[in-house]
Amino acid sequence: MKRRDFLKHSAGAGILSAAFPFSLPMNPLGFQFADVTARAGITFQHNSGAYGGKLLPETLGSGCAFLDYDADGWPDILLINSMDWPGHKRQRSTLKLYRNNRNGTFTDVTKAAGLDLELYGMGVAVADYDNDGFPDIFISCVGQSRLFHNTGKGTFRDITQKSGLLNKQGFSTSAIWFDYDRDGLLDLFVCNYVRWSAEHDVFCSLDGKNKSYCTPEAYRGDTCWLFHNRGDGTFEDVTSTSGIFDTSSKSLGVAMIDFDQDGWPDLLVANDTQPNKLYRNLRNGKFKDVAVEMGLAFSNEGKARAGMGVDCADFDNSGKPSVVITNFDNEMLGLYRSNGKSFDDVAMQAGLGPASRNTLGFGCIFFDADLDGRLDLAVANGHIDATVRNIRGNVGFAQPPQLFLNQANARFLEVAAQLGGGFAQAKVGRGLAVADFDRDGDVDVLLTTNNGPAYLYRNDQLAGNRSIRLHLVGTKSNRDAIGATVRLYSSGQIQTRQVRSGSSYLSQSELQLTFGVGKQDEIERIVIDWPSGQTEEYPRLKSGLTYQITESKGITSTSA
Repeated sequence: MKRRDFLKHSAGAGILSAAFPFSLPMNPLGFQFADVTARAGITFQHNSGAYGGKLLPETLGSGCAFLDYDADGWPDILLINSMDWPGHKRQRSTLKLYRNNRNGTFTDVTKAAGLDLELYGMGVAVADYDNDGFPDIFISCVGQSRLFHNTGKGTFRDITQKSGLLNKQGFSTSAIWFDYDRDGLLDLFVCNYVRWSAEHDVFCSLDGKNKSYCTPEAYRGDTCWLFHNRGDGTFEDVTSTSGIFDTSSKSLGVAMIDFDQDGWPDLLVANDTQPNKLYRNLRNGKFKDVAVEMGLAFSNEGKARAGMGVDCADFDNSGKPSVVITNFDNEMLGLYRSNGKSFDDVAMQAGLGPASRNTLGFGCIFFDADLDGRLDLAVANGHIDATVRNIRGNVGFAQPPQLFLNQANARFLEVAAQLGGGFAQAKVGRGLAVADFDRDGDVDVLLTTNNGPAYLYRNDQLAGNRSIRLHLVGTKSNRDAIGATVRLYSSGQIQTRQVRSGSSYLSQSELQLTFGVGKQDEIERIVIDWPSGQTEEYPRLKSGLTYQITESKGITSTSA
């Protein structure tokens, strides 16, 4: 029971709880986080395989996802794992699938679901690629990535070979599902980092004697991949013909963005020590990189930074998407805001630059933490090498995650230390995803660490703010409605959200959309632009509810 519910019901029920004493002061933020990892039954431990050989992939994993694998309306959790290296076997480590028990706890169903296997996994992208009503799972790996088809019976089948994705091996990182040709079938984009193998690992050293982790400059880059969904369960590799092919990239993060607002999904790719890429959808199956002219390729100093994670959203309610990219320590976050013709990095003016100068960011995501109608920003931080504290006095290996609260004037305030629940404790953070796992109307946070545990933070609203949540179901569009844009009109304000796979770093959040509406009981209307090109409008929606909207078929509501 959340604190607000306890205060509401405890007098009549005669309940006493040490977890929520009456003397607990009201958080001035209007919300707080509670670490519910243990009580939820999440016992995951990431294994990087590190044994002292300082192999590059050990530094980067791993990701996480919220998904409703059994289609019961409650978000489940998938945590990606790596494994011991050949010749250095110490333990068996698998990814973990946790089923939501609908009471704040989860059950480990990995084995029952057919996912009890070892992979050197990195990231995950989840979507219903065959439009059968059940989400499928792509796991990016070092080596052979995997595609798992959801049978709809609580199990998954490895269809990597059948789908045509076999023998596509690389150092794969983030991935997304999106319908780039708007044919109603989701296509797959996969980031690749560098050309690397254990046999050809480069010796790097900080002192000339002892091996250390190399920077990406020590390796050649590699191209990302684009796979077109044929609609028969197989995919065609269209990397070379689509304009995506580029062996100079060293890609770690990818997000879908319709930056020119033409209704066709574009791609933003965060590159490590190479210019970021903005692939403009030319609407004919091809893409063109326009990152340089759009101001997203470099920092304000003209430098290619160490891009890790990326997210895109309309944080200033301008109707135009903005971009955040996490970078290495001493490089700061990049916060790129649209000026109508290109993007300007406004991280310094927004207050994000100084606050992120001494952090190394990975996962990042915009979400409305306090349900006030403005998107806030969460960032997972952590360095790649434990010896960093011997090199720079101002930077640590484990670093606190950050939550930047949107102040409504295009500025953000860092408030992690005020959230409680141990959220601000230093961690070697990597993946980051959000979802309303307990279906109380606010958005909760899942965070992974490198070679460490995962953390589940429950969001507790204290100020009485409410939300409207939307679950979109496509008919002519892809069933997940990925690519749909929703505008919410209320009190002279317009909020814009887009249904998207991927983003952040190696991770995926739930596909449902959450609009914070403060204390409003009702909003004026929402307008949905479906990927099929159809537009629908629904007036006077009540807050505190979740609405399922099926393309061309109407709207139904349930309690949040």
